[in-house]
Amino acid sequence: MTDVPLLQTVGLTRHFRMGTGLRRARLHAVDDVDVMIREREIVALVGESGSGKSTFARLLAQVHRPTAGEIHYRGRPLSRLRGRREKLAYHGDVPMVFQDPFSSLNPAHRVAHGILRGLKLHRPELDGPARRAEAERVTEAVGLTPAAEVLQRFPYELSGGQRQRVGFAQALAYRPKLILADEPVSMLDVSIRIGLLNVMTRLRETEGVSVLYITHDIAGARYVSDRLLVMYGGHVVESGPTEEVLADARHPYTRLLLSAVPDPRAPLDVGAEAARTDPPQLIDPAPGCRFRARCPLAVDACAQVTPRLTELAPAHSAACHMAA
Repeated sequence: MTDVPLLQTVGLTRHFRMGTGLRRARLHAVDDVDVMIREREIVALVGESGSGKSTFARLLAQVHRPTAGEIHYRGRPLSRLRGRREKLAYHGDVPMVFQDPFSSLNPAHRVAHGILRGLKLHRPELDGPARRAEAERVTEAVGLTPAAEVLQRFPYELSGGQRQRVGFAQALAYRPKLILADEPVSMLDVSIRIGLLNVMTRLRETEGVSVLYITHDIAGARYVSDRLLVMYGGHVVESGPTEEVLADARHPYTRLLLSAVPDPRAPLDVGAEAARTDPPQLIDPAPGCRFRARCPLAVDACAQVTPRLTELAPAHSAACHMAA
């Protein structure tokens, strides 16, 4: 690994405008997020629905433009990318695999169409036969065999797990450095999920790619990730090595997630205790901790000062006034 992170965000923020005229407001989907992803690293981003995970991924994929802050790729700010060639190169290096394996594939075309089209766009140095050979290689790399037969099928002829593997094959065809996997197994049966998680770990080992794995499932995060990021109300509230965070959670929200899953190998379900409390206020929020209404440790400072992510142990940080 080099000293320069593969990807790093500094104060990354995304607000969405709501309403018109005097009723105009802003939804704070992602606020002041600092995250680092290194070469050949799998980082899991965990949180409940609405915590800002997918918005964060779309900022990295440049689907949304940041309201504030910056994304650095290999030390270079993305705001300095100029021209179609540089932007296309970044999209090839940092592709996204979406949650719904069916809607992300064109039902009118065979599986080969999307992979070959991506190869033609992102790897123009390949001629027709070379593109075909590469399409078969990446299809086999994600566990779809025989590749030549799979490439000739239509999406409706594949299972959900197979379609999601095709999504990874499309991303792999670009020779990516970082794959943004936005809840890629959440719509699949539990029995199929382990196979997709193994695909991610195998791609890291054989292809040298990093993965940002976005999920609400602590079990899956523990299985594949090197580091864990916990997100709540648009903020990253805890980060650190996965096993250390799970064994010694410092933020009350992380502890809530773990208390709802006594066995981290079980799927995440925050349960009735969490459901009885209000979600965080994200529309023009006041300063302070956004978890304070649900927090058993809240003090006066929590309603007045937004806590910053602070290192409490080597490589282990939490954003909490009461963390120690």
